[in-house]
This record gives sequence, structure tokens and C-alpha cells, in this order.
Amino acid sequence: MSSLAHKTVVPIRPDLQVVEQRVADTDDGFMRVANELTDCILKADLTVRQLKIMLAIMRKTYGFNKSLDRITNTQIAAMTGIHHTHVCSAKRQLIERGLLLSNGTKIGINKCVSGWDAKQVSQVSEPLADAAKETLANLANTHYPTQLNTKDNIQKTKDNINKPPVVPRKSESKAFDPLTAELPEWLPKPVWHSWVCYRKDIKKPIKSQQTVTQAVNLLERSLAKGYPPDELINQSIANGWQGLFEPKQDKQRGAVKKSQGRASAENFNTKDYGETQIPNWMEG
Repeated sequence: MSSLAHKTVVPIRPDLQVVEQRVADTDDGFMRVANELTDCILKADLTVRQLKIMLAIMRKTYGFNKSLDRITNTQIAAMTGIHHTHVCSAKRQLIERGLLLSNGTKIGINKCVSGWDAKQVSQVSEPLADAAKETLANLANTHYPTQLNTKDNIQKTKDNINKPPVVPRKSESKAFDPLTAELPEWLPKPVWHSWVCYRKDIKKPIKSQQTVTQAVNLLERSLAKGYPPDELINQSIANGWQGLFEPKQDKQRGAVKKSQGRASAENFNTKDYGETQIPNWMEG
């Protein structure tokens, strides 16, 4: 029995894994920082988050021989292990106290230590910055658009079971006034005003600049054919027409054709067409 137990027992051997030792060395890089700046950081009343953010920004700037650089909140969060919302809050506090400088999108340490605000601050960090808390609350409240009707945001109660869905109001644009439109010199304002008032009276008002432009172009073409604007506008108003109509031919050419037709009718009786002979079979 003892021999069987001896065979089943596995001897315990120590773990002989090699543990690599990491040693900091200036050959891997270093920062040149003024001793006075380090002393002031040590004397400043900073929270743990603020101190870690100060060191991270020093590493990202002085570590690359820069005084300012673009450093995002996510980069600082990756270096320090602080959530990016807390990074934003603590960084804003350091800027307000004058420990950090912000120039557009760049940030760095304020080397003018005499301008630092050395006031006492609480060493108990807030669980979440007020600004971040407010932002997250707003995002949570506005996740679902209020104008959409879904199963998640509609409850059937006595108050809203018979109410129609809320439709957002469209922004009311300023109404177009055709009386203020710019007119060419050849188009008298009283004539144009009479046309605008007529369209308004028949419940067909002019609502856009494009309608004004087309009407002016039509009147201009008609004027080139010899028809003044007041003649066309008065004709449409007298006939109760909604629009203006361009004549098909020039005014002078139409007058010439009318005179030729009248002359041919008048000369019909003056011409000699000869004597008419009656056939013998028609004579009684």
C-alpha cells in the first residue's frame, strides 16, 4: 500500500520562470524640467487626478522638447487610466487656476508660476464632473426624437389616448411681396401694381420672384413686338384671365395684313369679270 502511494505522489517543483526586470534609463528618453517648476507642482494643492494630468501633459510636451502640443482627452486617459470625462473636468479646472495654458487646440504647462492660483482645493474628487453629468443627462433625455411615435415613447393613458401625434411646426418664412420687386424702367410701377392687386383679388397672388421674372420677360418680348405693358395687363384684367399672354405676331405686321384684306374686299366690286352668258337650255 505504501509503495502504491509513493508512485502516485507527484513531487512539487518550484516555478523557474524568468522574470524580466525593467529599469528606467535616460537612454530611452528623458524630460528637461526646471527644478522650480517641479517644486511648484509639489507645493500646489492638487487632487490625484489633477497631478496625474499635469505629469501626463509634461510628458507629452517636455518629453518631445515642446512647450505646447495637441493632446486629446483620450490620449491622457490612456496614459493615466482616468476616464476621459474626468480628464475633461480636471483639465478645465487646471486651466482656470492658471497651471495649464490653452492656445486653440494646443495645451501645455504654464511656466509663469507666479500666475498660478494656489488656493486650497478639496482632495475628495467628485464622482463625475458636473459638466459631464449634465451632458450625459441631456444625451439620455434626447435619445428618442419626440416627434416619432414608437412603442418605447408612447403610453396609452386617459390623457393621450385620443390625442393626435405631435407634428413639429415648420419655420414660417417671410412672405414674398411682389410690390417690392425691382422693375425695369420701361415698366411703370402703377401698371405693375394694378396687375399685382388684380391677382390678389382673384385669390391667385404672386408668391415668388420667379413668377415676377417670367412676367417681366413676357412683357419685354411683347414690347419688342409693339405691344406696351399696360395694353397686355389691361387686356388680361378685362377678360378675367389669370396670366399674361404674349401676342403671336408683331403689331405692325398684323395691321398691314388687315389693311391688305380690307383693300382686296373693296376692290372686288371694281374689277371687270366680263359678261355672263346664259345657256340656251336655261332660257324659257
